[in-house]
Amino acid sequence: MSHRSKGTLRIVFTAEDLVLTRTATRTDLMWEMIGSLHRLQTRDGDRAMAAWRCQAHARLSERGLLPSVRSLLLPLAPRGPYFPDFLTPIEAQLGDEPGIQAFQDTPRTRVREEVDLLRRATGLPSADLEDLARGDQQTMRRLGDVVAGYCRAVVTPHLPDADHALTEERAFMLRHLVTGGPEQVLANLGPAMRWRPPVLEVDYPPGLDREIHLRGRGLTLIPSYFCRMNPIALVDPRLPPVLAYPVPRRPALGTPASDPLVALLGQTRAEILRCIALTSGCSTSELARDAGVSLSSASRHAHVLRQAKLIASVRHANLMLHHTTELGTRLLHTRQTLGQTPQGF
Repeated sequence: MSHRSKGTLRIVFTAEDLVLTRTATRTDLMWEMIGSLHRLQTRDGDRAMAAWRCQAHARLSERGLLPSVRSLLLPLAPRGPYFPDFLTPIEAQLGDEPGIQAFQDTPRTRVREEVDLLRRATGLPSADLEDLARGDQQTMRRLGDVVAGYCRAVVTPHLPDADHALTEERAFMLRHLVTGGPEQVLANLGPAMRWRPPVLEVDYPPGLDREIHLRGRGLTLIPSYFCRMNPIALVDPRLPPVLAYPVPRRPALGTPASDPLVALLGQTRAEILRCIALTSGCSTSELARDAGVSLSSASRHAHVLRQAKLIASVRHANLMLHHTTELGTRLLHTRQTLGQTPQGF
């Protein structure tokens, strides 16, 4: 994977790729791990980032993880032109545990190949990585334990903020998708990415010029909370195409004090309507989790929204799945008629 200033990554789309392009539905723990590791290796950023680095150092020290992170994990994910693709498996989109398990299950031959690429790109300052390059399974298991412990100590405490940032980004994308389709989504990803049909041009590190042909596979866009540099794509063309990029620091979609939707529906009910709009049929339990309310509360609010014809619910097996109606979608995307100036479009 690659990042930094000014080479160019060209991602070539077909008409089918536009239809298949999608956004991450959940915060990707493994990409957040990579972003946070890069933040630990720099001294840039504001006071909040400096405080985070001190806090991360203290948490890793308390748990006895700091030596292993320094000798094994940081050398494997340097702030440079390459780090191994196996650190960010696509299975992390299914959940944190599937992501870590897929990482631990990486075939030995692939580990050797990608660590060898790292060796050629940056050198291998750690003896532990030499063992990894030889395919030593004990070192791989140890690395898996370090990754899991690191994520629990450093990344997991910030997942609520990351989840909120992802929800905001998906809401902006959904607006663009509704008003202009997938091309409008690609045209509004941020200053480091430029849509010049049929190519998405992405800022990349100096001297690194790459071209990815999607060829009907689509692209998974992964907004990342900890990523603060350029967007990053996988190097291996055989892997599912993804593009991780910094979550843009955009204006908030609305606060309880200023959002007319909240004034109309109430804070919790407005949040539940937004959560339903960001999914393609979520269950009541998923709705409770995403909105941060109890199962009974989610069910009760969904019932009120259904009575108001803002959502519809259908039973699938033993699940009740909810989605917004045309009226609910219009309400979410025309809040300016309630007195709010459109933001970000």
